[in-house]
Amino acid sequence: MTDYRLPTTDYRVAITGIGLISPFGRGKDAALDALRNARSGIRTITSIDASALNCRIAGEVPAEAHEGLEKGDRFTRFALIAAEEAVAQAGALGVAPERVGVIVGTGLGGQETIDNSYRRLYAENGRIPPTGIPSSMYNAAASAISTKHQAKGLSYAVVSACASSAHAIGLAAQAIASGQADAMIAGGSDAPLTIGIVKAWEAMRVLAIDNDHPESACRPFSADRKGLVLAEGAAILVLESLDNARRRGAEILGEILGFGAASDAGHVTDPSADGAARAMSLALASAALNAEGIGYINAHGTATRANDPIETTAIKQVLGARIPVSSTKSMHGHAMGASGAIEIACSLLALNDGFLPPTLNLDTPDPACDLDYIPNVPREARVEAFLSNSFGFGGMNAVVAVATRYP
Repeated sequence: MTDYRLPTTDYRVAITGIGLISPFGRGKDAALDALRNARSGIRTITSIDASALNCRIAGEVPAEAHEGLEKGDRFTRFALIAAEEAVAQAGALGVAPERVGVIVGTGLGGQETIDNSYRRLYAENGRIPPTGIPSSMYNAAASAISTKHQAKGLSYAVVSACASSAHAIGLAAQAIASGQADAMIAGGSDAPLTIGIVKAWEAMRVLAIDNDHPESACRPFSADRKGLVLAEGAAILVLESLDNARRRGAEILGEILGFGAASDAGHVTDPSADGAARAMSLALASAALNAEGIGYINAHGTATRANDPIETTAIKQVLGARIPVSSTKSMHGHAMGASGAIEIACSLLALNDGFLPPTLNLDTPDPACDLDYIPNVPREARVEAFLSNSFGFGGMNAVVAVATRYP
């Protein structure tokens, strides 16, 4: 592996487990197959009665992907499923439970519980169930994972809109780097497909409403893009010190090289090229990488009018125009606070399999979006390091630099 590092960093954090539940289905294999075949997971919503909605499409997790797990809010169930797969792949960590932590990002928390509770209260004059608070709290998923896997170290939730799980993974790597933990279970989960949440997004007028053609509704960087497509799901990584991973002979799937975070300190919904660029620059600096060390970028790529040209400008400002970029949201939709983790997982799976995932539905590029967005078809390539961009409402920007599998 070519080493593009600048002066050596003082810590190294390995990825030894990946777990996913997404619109592609349950598990890593379902996601990898969809990415390899450029197959959309966006479909007509079936988990709720969508008849009262204007937008009746989403990146919905198939019902069969989470059968048999009924306890807790939908976002917690997704997180538990993803964590189970990640922890099983990582195997026995060989460290004390007090040295294993959990950080899970979410943008919206237990919206299924909140929506159902308020419907009972206001529409049916019923009582809110006593489990309403513990099921809907933002840290419910982190708590459930910590309990299930007896992770007794630092554990908490991160809430920073659509940057939540990127922040969670970056902070988890920093926890290992600073000596607070030897291993971390980190990622994100969101389940925003409730009547109340979809209606709230409809009110913002940023959804791509194409109920007759769900697979082609999400068109990042395209001149005819109409907006984002909501999605749900979870991705969880097991991170540990590289020394510990090597000592126990674990399969190393990649490495968290760096993390950058910055605030726009500006408009609550309109993104800033400056904030995004600073987050990317900080990630590179944290990773001790030159721009030439990055071979791919998984863009935030929401397919909104505001985001796509702003992100394009920020990428060119920091990295120039040479690096292939794609938005996997074109295939799985925008899973809010879980997006960053899902996109890091999808990128790592694809790159370790030898290809760059495409931007689906990119037939008519926007002239203001003039990078190489890998349109429609996966591209065979070997990439040793990538960036994953996540930008959220409130001006929250988080970028994670990741190395692919070691030879």
